Amino acid sequence: MENREKTLVNNCDFMGIRPMMMDLPYPAIQVREKNPLYANLLSIDYCGAVSELSAITQYINNENRLSCENCPGAKTLLGIAMAEMIHLQKLGELIVLLGGNINFSAKYRNGSMNKMWTPEYLQIPENFKNMLLADVESEKAAIAQYEAHIKVIKDDCVNAVLARIIHDEEYHIMLLRTMLQTM
Repeated sequence: MENREKTLVNNCDFMGIRPMMMDLPYPAIQVREKNPLYANLLSIDYCGAVSELSAITQYINNENRLSCENCPGAKTLLGIAMAEMIHLQKLGELIVLLGGNINFSAKYRNGSMNKMWTPEYLQIPENFKNMLLADVESEKAAIAQYEAHIKVIKDDCVNAVLARIIHDEEYHIMLLRTMLQTM
């Protein structure tokens, strides 16, 4: 009897996937002046519990787990993750312009307390529906956090970028809810 090894293949082709984001330009990445307090606030958006880094990691994890069984869903999650990467990059530029450092540490209480990013921030449900529900909640939390930061930040250049990111997050909620409705 012949011993044949079975090869498992993922037939989900991710070539050509583009970031899932609103078809709107981003404002120029600029700030009125250096402001460490604003840089600290953006560090929370960059790599805090509710952050672009957390979103990217959560979406990629979910996409990887879905790609063999739900290719269309996996492709959508990858496209959303790619948009979150763009947000992370833009926040990083703003943090540096504001005089902050990019070191995967969120700075709380005016920078007196630093917390390194950790995968403990992630929600990793076992089934697709719960993944989508967790992703919707994460997007809502991100929007609320950006809105709170816009109220504190008195730099119209920074706030314009945050407001533009909110448009993408709202679009992601719409995509996720559409996926939930088609289940």
